[in-house]
This record gives sequence, C-alpha cells and structure tokens, in this order.
Amino acid sequence: MTRSRTTTCTAFAGTKQIASGDLPQVALQAKAVLDRDKWAQVLIFDDITSNLIEVDFRGTPEDLLRQFAERAPEIMPPSETGTPDGDPRRPGRPRLGVVAREVTLLPRHWEWLASQPGGASVALRKLVEQARLANRGIDHRRRAQESAYRFLSAMAGNEPGFEEAIRALFGGKQECFGEMTESWPDDVRDHARKLAAAAFAEPHPRGPSARGQV
Repeated sequence: MTRSRTTTCTAFAGTKQIASGDLPQVALQAKAVLDRDKWAQVLIFDDITSNLIEVDFRGTPEDLLRQFAERAPEIMPPSETGTPDGDPRRPGRPRLGVVAREVTLLPRHWEWLASQPGGASVALRKLVEQARLANRGIDHRRRAQESAYRFLSAMAGNEPGFEEAIRALFGGKQECFGEMTESWPDDVRDHARKLAAAAFAEPHPRGPSARGQV
C-alpha cells in the first residue's frame, strides 16, 4: 500500500508569485495562468528544498489532479502481519529498517567498537545519533543556505547585487543580504528573505556530546 507525500510549494510566473500551498492546488493555479498565456514562464519550487518541481500541464484540470493521485513517493508503514516489501512476517528478529553498507575503519577503530556493549553496529549507531543531535542546528542552517541558494540562482541570477547577496548568505551577513536584495522584484525578494531567515539563525548544538571518540 502506498500514500502520497504532502508537498508544499510556491509557484512563480516570471517574478510574480501566483500561488503557495499544497502541490495539487498550486499546480492547478499555475495551469490556469498557462491556459491564459502559453508563453508564461511558470516555475514551481519545493518550499523546503527549493528544488524545481516538474509538472505535466497538458490536458484538463482533472487530468492534472489524476497525475498527482497516481504519484506514490512514500511507502505506508508495514502492517502487523506484513513486512515493508509485502512479504508475510516470518519468525525471528524484525528488520527494524536497518540498511547494510560497507564501512572502512582502521584496525584500532574496529577493536574499540568490538569492545563496546552490543558490538560494533550498536556502538556506531549510538555515535552517529549523538553526532546528528549535536550538529542539528548547524545542519539546519546549511540546508537553509542550500535551499535559498537554489531559489536565488533560478530567480535572481540577473538581479543587481546577486553575487554579493550569495556571499552574504553563506557568510552569515543578514544585514548585507537585506541591502543587496532590496531593489529586487517584491515577490522574489520576499521569498528569498523567507528562505534565508533560517540560514542567519545562530546554530545551537543540541544533544549529548559524543564520548569515547576514536
């Protein structure tokens, strides 16, 4: 069984924002613009990543909605009687979503991991989780920078002060970023500032510090 992921997004026609919200409704509004003007330059951005979302606008509005209904990017959680791949559940340990991949370490690292309670796999998972929590704020800011950069590159590459705005974005200079974007088209400027806001937030590491570093 599958389900659709709810994607929130924002659509622009040229430099004017025309819609924002759930993808199917935004796509319908974008299609209405294109039906009125087939030469309109419409772009739809994912609100989290600023990746461009491709939509097939051919056909009727019903065809467009059917296109989204047929998309199934996420797998429903397994039922009590089945596994993620649909096979009947077998006796023994559950899969727990563990993925096996190769890890290359020095001998002393393997020796240390093997001496930890639960063995190497448990120790590695604990270390990764501790690092993930400790760097949550830094990772959040980096993702915000990358998202804002994608949008700026697509929508403001020819605007005055673009390069200075990019340097300010990655340099943590919010005031300079505001100055460089002030003369941009209103909707582009406002969306860029909204995306960049998290990039200028001071990261606050959270979670316990990792111990027993190797």
